[in-house]
Amino acid sequence: MLKTDKVGSERQALHIDPLRMCQPIGAIYAALGVQACMPHSHGSSGCCRYHKILISKHFQKTIRVTSSMLKENAAIFGGEENLKAAIKNIFDIYKPQIIAVHSTCLSETIGDHVSAILSEIELPEGKYLVSAQTPSYIGSHLTGYSSMVEALLGQLAVRSELKKKKCFIIPGLVNPGDIREIKEIAASFNGDFTVCPDISDVFDAATPEKQDEYSPGGTPLSEIISAGSCELVLALGAEAAGAPAAALSEKCSMPFATLDLPIGIDATDRFIRQLQLFYGSAPLAELKRQRAQLVETVMNVHPFLYKKKAAIFCDPDIAVPLCEFLAGLGMVPAFVFTGPASGELDERLQEIFARYEMEGVVQSNTDLFELEQYLKNEPVDVLIGEVHGKHLVRRLDIPLVRMGFPVTDRFIHPYFPTIGYRGALRILEMLLNAILDRADRERAAEELSFML
Repeated sequence: MLKTDKVGSERQALHIDPLRMCQPIGAIYAALGVQACMPHSHGSSGCCRYHKILISKHFQKTIRVTSSMLKENAAIFGGEENLKAAIKNIFDIYKPQIIAVHSTCLSETIGDHVSAILSEIELPEGKYLVSAQTPSYIGSHLTGYSSMVEALLGQLAVRSELKKKKCFIIPGLVNPGDIREIKEIAASFNGDFTVCPDISDVFDAATPEKQDEYSPGGTPLSEIISAGSCELVLALGAEAAGAPAAALSEKCSMPFATLDLPIGIDATDRFIRQLQLFYGSAPLAELKRQRAQLVETVMNVHPFLYKKKAAIFCDPDIAVPLCEFLAGLGMVPAFVFTGPASGELDERLQEIFARYEMEGVVQSNTDLFELEQYLKNEPVDVLIGEVHGKHLVRRLDIPLVRMGFPVTDRFIHPYFPTIGYRGALRILEMLLNAILDRADRERAAEELSFML
C-alpha cells in the first residue's frame, strides 16, 4: 500500500489516482445515448477494452464497442485500411443506424485524419457516420463527452428557419436515473423537448440478445437532425454540455443557456425557472410537493449535519451544485477537488463560499494523493466522490458517499437519481446514513440510541 506523508511534496509530471478518465470513455458514453448507435474506437484493442470494461462495470451491464484493432504496422503506415474495413464490417454485421467514431492517443499520434478517411466511405442508404477527436493525453472524459455530442450535433443537425416551441436539452454525463428525472421535470410543463444524449432505456434496459439488436432507448436520429428547429438549447453542466450547446446555437441561430446540473434545491429551482420562463406555464403540482417534502426533510435533519465537514472529489459539473447544496444544509465543503476544469470553477465555488460565509480549498486537474495530504492535516466528517476514494477510507478512516463516475464497486445506483428534488433527498439520505453509522460505530454499547 502506498504510504504518504502529512506534508505534501511538489510534483511536476505525476498524478496518483487522478480525478479524470480518458476522453474516449466520455465519447462512448455519449454515443450510446443515441438510438441504434455503435461507438467505434479508432485505436488499439487494448484501449477499447479498458474503456468498455470501465463503463460496463459502472452500470453492471454489457455494452458493445468496436475497434479498428491497430497494431504495429498501423503505427508505421497508418490505420486508414483498418478503419475502412471496420466500418464496412460493422454495418454488415451489427446493422446500426449510425456509427460514432472517436480517435485515441495512438491514432492521433500517428496522424490519421479520421474525418477525411470517413468522407471517402460510401455509406449504405439511410446510414450515418460521425467522428470526434478524443486523444486521452489532453482533457478528460467530460471533454470526450463534449466533443462527441458536438460532433453529433455539428455533423447531423440541420439549420431551420421555421422554429418550434421546443427545448433541446443536453444533460451532461449523468446516470440513467438522472436522465429520467430531467425528462420528468421537463414533461411536467406539458411542452415539447428533446434530451440528447439520452441513456435511459439503454444502460437501465434489458441487454439485447442478438448482435444486430439495440436497446429501445437513446435519442432518435430524427430528433438530432431536426435540432435546428428548436427555439432553445439548454446545457446542464458547463464542462460537458456547454460547448455543444454553443456550437448548435451558432450553427442553427438559436439561443442557448448554460445551467448547473440540477443537484440540490437551488440548482433545481434554477432549472425549473428556466423551463417555466421558456414554456410560459407553471409546472405540475407534483414538483411543488417534492420540493416541500425536501425542504421539510432538510429542516428535520439539519441538527445532524450542521457544521459537518465534507471533502468533495468528482467532476466539476457535479462539484459546483453539490457544494452549493451542502453549504445550504449547513455543512462545510472544506475541500473541493476535481479533474480538468475551466477557469470559472474557482470563481463559482468562491462565490458560494462567500455567500455562506465559509472557506474551502479548491483545486482542479488534481488527484486523490494531493487531497490525502490535506485531509491528514485537516480531517473531515465525510468524503463524497467516486470509487477510488476507497483508498482514503482505508487509510484515513472517513466514511465515503459514492457519487459521480465511476462507481464500479456497487450495484443498482445508476437507476436512482441524484438530480432534482428527489435526487437531493437521496443525497441527503446517503450523507445522513454515512455520518450516523459512523457515530453509532464510535459510541459505547451502553450509549447506543434507537431513536433520533
